[in-house]
Amino acid sequence: MARRRGLIRSAVRTAGRTALIAGTATAVSGRVANRQREALARRQEAESAQAAPGAFHGPTADGTDLVSRLHQLADLKAMGALTDKEFTAAKTRLLQE
Repeated sequence: MARRRGLIRSAVRTAGRTALIAGTATAVSGRVANRQREALARRQEAESAQAAPGAFHGPTADGTDLVSRLHQLADLKAMGALTDKEFTAAKTRLLQE
């Protein structure tokens, strides 16, 4: 009978340790996942701020080349954000830089 109680206690200890380890691992992995999600959100927010409409005015800090800036203008015109006059004026400014 004493041997049986010892086996039960041993099994309960093992189960308790396993639950503790699993809980800790879950908490740590959840925290890591949250940090990665937050970092991704910050990165996307920064990228969207750089690619905001109207960002084609003046020189850019990231060294965007002329062709991509002209594509941005064309996209803005296609979306209806720029009229033909505004598009022509902005394109002329870009080509004169």
